[in-house]
Amino acid sequence: MIELTKFNDQKIVLNCDLIEIIEETPDTVVTLINGKKLIVKEDKLEIIDKTIEYRNKAFANPIRPLVEN
Repeated sequence: MIELTKFNDQKIVLNCDLIEIIEETPDTVVTLINGKKLIVKEDKLEIIDKTIEYRNKAFANPIRPLVEN
């Protein structure tokens, strides 16, 4: 999950796995896999950096299984 800012300054948290396309038109438009579009203040490189940071944190300490063989 990454935090983004809508143009009305509302902070939102987005599941970055749902991002299909990021465009700068010149506003940053994030298109989700369901077709919904979000216009945010962050530029595409910020969104990419936030996604990479999230994934690095998420996969740095994998969850150990409850039952070990």
